[in-house]
Amino acid sequence: MKKILYLLLDKWADWEFAYISSAVNMLGNGKFSNKTVALGKECVTSIGGLKCVPDYSIDEITQDYAALILIGGLSWRSDDADKVKQLALDCAKSGRVLGAICDACRFLATTGVLNEAQHTANDIRELKAYSAYNNEKEFLHRQAARGANIITANGTAPLEFAAEVMRALQVADEGTIKEWYDFHKLGLYTAAMPNMR
Repeated sequence: MKKILYLLLDKWADWEFAYISSAVNMLGNGKFSNKTVALGKECVTSIGGLKCVPDYSIDEITQDYAALILIGGLSWRSDDADKVKQLALDCAKSGRVLGAICDACRFLATTGVLNEAQHTANDIRELKAYSAYNNEKEFLHRQAARGANIITANGTAPLEFAAEVMRALQVADEGTIKEWYDFHKLGLYTAAMPNMR
């Protein structure tokens, strides 16, 4: 079973976590396990007030994971985010899937990880403010982007982000991922869902 780690800082964004974790569970045919990680083992609370007791602290992570997903939120500009830097660098260097959404993309710019891949974020101007970032030429004005093993998305793109992560990990075939995406993006009565008619 392939382990996907979702890193949650306090005030994590509920909607950026919900689509991807549920899609992996629903479409992955038992081949993947979702695990939460935080800086410590204490409960971390989402923007919406949901409380999550993490499966692992950042110090307990072993090397047997397939992907590290940095869920956005309101704490990526705090000192706490600096404690994630080495983990993100190690993940990118190892070739594992590294995903970041919303303000977590801005955080990746501070590590230099985005300098080697096509990427997106909430705003290119934010990325350019960091001396570690020097890859404006590969910034894409898209909801989500995948460059090599790096997947990024802006904060309004949890569905696009989830779909790109699933493609990178081969959670399901392309047709199934597209059906899932269309159903959630377009709605029950608009999506062309052959099994729903």
